[in-house]
Order: sequence, then structure tokens, then C-alpha cells
Amino acid sequence: MRHTLAVLVENNPGVLARVAGLFSRRGYNIDSLAVGRTENPDISRMTIVVEGDDRVLEQVVKQLRKLVDVIKVQDITSEQYVSRELLLLKVHADSNTRGEIMQIVEIFRARIVDIGPKTLTIEATGDEDKIEAIENALRPFGIKELVRTGKIALLRGSRTSNINGVKEEE
Repeated sequence: MRHTLAVLVENNPGVLARVAGLFSRRGYNIDSLAVGRTENPDISRMTIVVEGDDRVLEQVVKQLRKLVDVIKVQDITSEQYVSRELLLLKVHADSNTRGEIMQIVEIFRARIVDIGPKTLTIEATGDEDKIEAIENALRPFGIKELVRTGKIALLRGSRTSNINGVKEEE
């Protein structure tokens, strides 16, 4: 089972390396990892997707909580949350295929962000299923380059994962 962890950490140099090192030393695989500053510039938020059973998840959470820079770890897998990924994809596009590619981009509500003589660069956001669907739809045209951010997520409604450990309810 895949678990989504919301991890608040001190915004200090080396924190990402310590977290990644923990996963590496313990043999846990990170499915995706996204890191960015929060509303407080001293705190960063990591959204980590990890594959494993409940025993693996329990060990991951316990080990993360031992790291000095980690402020809070929350498994939001069973919570209601909004998640997104960002995809940038460069696809081969000549004059014969541009129209069809532009239709696919429109269907997925994506955007063309750059045009080259024989390529189009496309930006798409959405959940994992949507990102995989547009990637698969464009694959027959010849993907030249592709990058994905990994999942980012926030709890739905007025609930938050704040640093005081108090979850605000609606």
C-alpha cells in the first residue's frame, strides 16, 4: 500500500539529505518526494509517498520523528486531501501531428508552454491518474523529455497540519 506523509521540517541546509539518508539506510523506497517552503519561511514541508505495509510505515514514521530537524510527521493517507503533481513534457510535433497533440492538451486542460520547430513543451497539473493518462496519450508521438514533481497534498477543508500538532476541525 502507498502512504502519503506530510512532514514539517526546519528549513535548514542538509535536512533533505538526512531524510533521504534515513530512507536509504533502512532500505525504504521513496515513491515520490516533493519539498517546498510553507507559509512560515523557517519551515519546509515534505510530501513523501512511500510504499509499504503498516509495519514499514510505523518504522518510517518513528525514524523520521527521531531526526532533530523534523517538527511533525503525519500520515494523511486515510484523510481527505487534495493532491496534485506537475508534469513538464517535451514531445515531437511536426506540422502533421501538432493539431492532434493540441487537441489532447485541451482535453486534459493542460497548456503548451513552449514551441520549437519540431517540438511542443506541455505543462499539466492534476492527480497521479490524470498525469499518467496524458503521458500515455502523448507517448505515441515520441516523448523527447519528461519531468514530474511528485505528489504535493493538503488536507481538505479548514483542517491543517500545523506545527503545534493541533489539527483544526471544520
